[in-house]
Amino acid sequence: MKKFLKWFAIVLGVLIVIAVVGFQFMKYNTKRHSPAATAQYAANGNSITIDYCRPYKKDREIFGGLVPYGEVWRTGANEATTFVTNSDLSIEGKKLPAGEYTLWTVPGEQKWEIIINSGEYGWGVSFEGKASHEAKFDVINATAPVQKTEEQYEQFTINLEEGNEHDVELEMKWDQTLVALPIDWVE
Repeated sequence: MKKFLKWFAIVLGVLIVIAVVGFQFMKYNTKRHSPAATAQYAANGNSITIDYCRPYKKDREIFGGLVPYGEVWRTGANEATTFVTNSDLSIEGKKLPAGEYTLWTVPGEQKWEIIINSGEYGWGVSFEGKASHEAKFDVINATAPVQKTEEQYEQFTINLEEGNEHDVELEMKWDQTLVALPIDWVE
């Protein structure tokens, strides 16, 4: 019996090591194809930081194809996209308290739903390929119109830019699609 337990423990240990190494290898390979990036904006002591991964178009149909219309998308690749603000924000007149969140979207042909969620997610999708998003943790749901662009963006990009009528514009660009969400600092 002791010999069996010894071999069982050895085999179990080897399997655990293989699983950990395999997961790290998989994570490394996915980051190669969709590298990590950060979008930041700061003004007057206020800041927003978005960490996300940037998949490539690679001659694929993106919206309505790879990213289906009407379904929650992790807004990038790999891990869930994080959204961190050190100040309270106003989005469509709704207050978002300072803190760390995840950013999700529901792309549509005419408009996108943009979701800021307080849940913590290790990876952006389940093993079934569905977004890990849980609606019970949604803090802000906003909408933004889709703008078709002449320029084609090969790689998914998030920018935070100074706005004209608002303090900040959160821009998401990929393929020939641009979506911009206005954000204001709460005074």
